[in-house]
Formats: sequence, structure tokens, C-alpha cells
Amino acid sequence: MEAKLLLVPWAVAIMYSSIPLFWLAIHPFAHSWRRMKRSPYLALLPIWTVIIFAIGWITWPWRSQQIYSTPWMWAPALLLFLLGMRTYSRIFSEFGGHKLSGEAELRPEEHTQELVITGLHARMRHPIYVAHLANLAGWTLGSGLVVNFVLLAVSVLLTFPLMVLIEERELERRFGARFLEYKARVPLVPFPGWKSISHAQRPRA
Repeated sequence: MEAKLLLVPWAVAIMYSSIPLFWLAIHPFAHSWRRMKRSPYLALLPIWTVIIFAIGWITWPWRSQQIYSTPWMWAPALLLFLLGMRTYSRIFSEFGGHKLSGEAELRPEEHTQELVITGLHARMRHPIYVAHLANLAGWTLGSGLVVNFVLLAVSVLLTFPLMVLIEERELERRFGARFLEYKARVPLVPFPGWKSISHAQRPRA
């Protein structure tokens, strides 16, 4: 694959790997962001931009180094893209743009606070992160880029789990027993043997 074309999967990997770092700037400091009179995103978006450029600067020397280069690997990548896009579509319709962007969390006086437990959230607690990782994995498998595999590994093993942990602490503070009940009934990701939420009494948001 030509070096210029490899810039696309490299840039996409940077974007996805920056997402948990962006949210790590939000969840632990949610109370402080909520006290701002102006939109918190006037400060948060520049922070995210710095994160993206920092990851890009660090990974730039390896932007075109590949473990392999074969068009056949785009076949499994396509399946991951379809999973990610389908999940995004469902999440946006079920979850809403205000919750997806974090605005509902940071501007509680302007948006109804509700714990979403229906749709995909009845099967897993963080479907949007599954979609992020599916797309990142797709670009990684398809391109064969070394740096993408590294960013995917760091995301799966470190930054995304840390983000989930901190986010769930914030949800527990916000929703209390309702979230704890939901957390006890619904797994992070579905796996065999987990009691389906459809066969249990669902908590009310």
C-alpha cells in the first residue's frame, strides 16, 4: 500500500485512540466542568485537539511501517466496519446526541438525567466503546500498520478499560442504586452464561 494511502488508517487510529484520553479529561472532573457558566467544550475541544496532535507527533516516525500488506485482510476488516457502523446507528437513535457527546452529563440543568438501559444497553453497558474498538480493529487488520496494532493493544488493555472504570464511578455518583442494579444485571460485553436482562426485572431510570 502506498505511503500516502497509509496516512488514512494511521490518522483514523490516532482519532480513535484519543477518545478515551479525551473522556479521561471529563469524567474525573465532571463536577468542575458543570460549574462553568460557558460551555465546557470551549475548553475541552482544544484539549482533545492537543491530545490528537500529541499522539500523531509520537507515532509519526512509524506511520507507514507495516507488519504485512495484503488486500485480503480488508475482508475481515469490512465485517468489523459493518459491526461498528450498525452499532453507531442504533446508539444514536437509542441514546441521543446529547448523551453521546457528553453534554447531558456536563449540562444537567439543560437535559433530563436518565439512565439508558434499553436497546443495546440492555445487552452491554458500553456499546459505543465496542463500536469504537471494532472500527479501530478494522483499520488495524486492513492496513497491517505496526503503530495501529500498538494503539489498538493500548486501547484494549489500558485506556478504554480505565475510561470505563472512571465513567462508571461517575454514573454511580449520578444515579446511585439504579446504576448499581443495572451494572449487576448487564455485562460490559455479552458472553455465554450471563443471565439475560430480558429475563430479569429491569431497573427504572
